[in-house]
Amino acid sequence: MAKRRQNRYAQLIEQIFFDHYEDGLTDFEFAREELEEAAPALGFQSVKNIGDVPYSFRYRRALPDTILTTQPEGQEWIIEGAGRSRYRFRLVKETRIVPRSELVKIDIPDSTPEMIRAYALDDEQALLAIVRYNRLIDTFLGLTTYSLQNHLRTTVKDIGQIEIDELYIGLDKRGCHYVIPVQAKGGKDQIGVVQTTQDIRFVEEKFNGLRCRAIAAQFMEDGNVALFELTLSGDEIQVVDERHYRLVPASDLDQKMLRNYQD
Repeated sequence: MAKRRQNRYAQLIEQIFFDHYEDGLTDFEFAREELEEAAPALGFQSVKNIGDVPYSFRYRRALPDTILTTQPEGQEWIIEGAGRSRYRFRLVKETRIVPRSELVKIDIPDSTPEMIRAYALDDEQALLAIVRYNRLIDTFLGLTTYSLQNHLRTTVKDIGQIEIDELYIGLDKRGCHYVIPVQAKGGKDQIGVVQTTQDIRFVEEKFNGLRCRAIAAQFMEDGNVALFELTLSGDEIQVVDERHYRLVPASDLDQKMLRNYQD
């Protein structure tokens, strides 16, 4: 069943793309209704949750190869919100943010409850819980932070509906407040410009005047956690800071490394 749904999603997004695409175009918009109309034309009933089609290609799935072959070298197609029930294909500079292999792993005493590890339903949920219970956002940013809401669904002007994986509020030693949207990625998922852009635009619109510190958390292949602070320069994501954390039992902390951290 999962494979059949994936094939339908790919057929639908491919149909929409080539209904609009012409050589030389760098962006174009389409409406949700076009997806509904395309399904019977392709010989199957409309997908029950039609909005999940663009959503899945924005965050979870690679676009079909037929679309990828139209990408100029060094650029990639993204799908972004363009208002209520509207979306936009847009070419942006290719972005690949992956954890740097040469960074030292910082050992953190593991405070994750075993019950949470046992019943986390997916990598994203487990990662958000690990970050929260071990106060990794506090450690990474040097702030006191509080989780305000997770899986926040809201709307942003000119973008439409968005979902923020988790939203924190932070406080520094001078009493300044910060808004910290966090996106969580499993080991094979990639940090993208779409989610970073919408997170920052959300803070600008809903928390005008407060500083945004956008964070991406990613499980590494060895199970460690990479945290990135991100910013935008035009359409390009830039990494402000990156740290890797290894969760260990308190008894396994390396006393020599603890002294080295103080240097």
